[in-house]
Amino acid sequence: MEKIESYLPDGGSRTTAVVDLFCGAGGLAYGLKSAGLVVRAGVDMDSSCRHPIEENTDAFFACKDVADVTAEELDGWFGDAEVRILAGCAPCQPFSTYSQSRKTEDERWKLLKQFQRLAIAVRPEIVTMENVPGLASQTVWKEFVQALHEANYYVSWQEVACEEYGIPQRRRRLVLLASQLGAIKLHKPDKVEALTVKDAIGNLPVINAGEAYPLDPLHASSALTAMNMARIRASKPGGTWRDWPEEMRSPCHRKETGKTYPSVYGRMEWNKPAPTMTTQCYGFGNGRFGHPEQDRAISLREAAILQSFPENYDFIPEDQKVSFSRLGTLIGNAVPPKLGEAIGISILHHISFDHSDRPGHGDQLELL
Repeated sequence: MEKIESYLPDGGSRTTAVVDLFCGAGGLAYGLKSAGLVVRAGVDMDSSCRHPIEENTDAFFACKDVADVTAEELDGWFGDAEVRILAGCAPCQPFSTYSQSRKTEDERWKLLKQFQRLAIAVRPEIVTMENVPGLASQTVWKEFVQALHEANYYVSWQEVACEEYGIPQRRRRLVLLASQLGAIKLHKPDKVEALTVKDAIGNLPVINAGEAYPLDPLHASSALTAMNMARIRASKPGGTWRDWPEEMRSPCHRKETGKTYPSVYGRMEWNKPAPTMTTQCYGFGNGRFGHPEQDRAISLREAAILQSFPENYDFIPEDQKVSFSRLGTLIGNAVPPKLGEAIGISILHHISFDHSDRPGHGDQLELL
């Protein structure tokens, strides 16, 4: 997928400004910047997001709860840009297949409602939201889409397979694009080959479990117990714990109730995309996160690359100690930057056209 060199048919350009709510480690913001958009601000209540946002996107970071962001603040971050783009990925755990949330409906929905509040109050030219597919079946999503329609937005949304966008990972996401300018949609790249685990991380230096590569502290793998070392040595790429001798199996997997969970303690396969990266992707026992041939779990850097972050993406200050749990959360929760880039390129295609002859908003259709 190539970047757009000229945004308008006459060779001119419109100034753009992106504000990314729930920005996390900056996957979406970095992707939008890579496409050619200007990222002005990232907002997240997690202070550890400051470094990756500021270092990789040159954006201002506001460490605060999105519920506390005012319309006036948001307007100020957009500045005088001709095309204002409100982006975000409200934390998705309540709607994820990996989560069994016990929160009340109000608690689960309040973050998306806050995104909706700011979008309707400020009415930027473009709104984009990325999330888990399960959200689309919820009433809160239908209300969000309807609110955009009533605010005179053209809206499209769809479920996408990330491997079709140059991301070496099997991951399905929900992507919404809405515009005040005219009909808008997410463009699928032409003839993108599905990248494999080997394409993505096959050239990284060999490391042992519990060690880090001296020139990249994030190329670090968590330690393994003696039992888990024996287990990974008995594991085949693409296999399961069912391949192990009975004495190696976990007690929970020996029960009838545990026999239906084969996709843990597994090795990845070189010639296929990786499984979905989760916040626990650095742990061998947390999924199919074993390296295809080295006796260890994948490193934090490998997990980030499988999310489509560039190999030199800067997650932490140079003098900060690597925390597997903290960085695993940032990496696993991130929007894959390549998907963000596809969204950004779609926006640039959209604003490059003259929409002055568009039909009235009453004629708009929701594109599924």
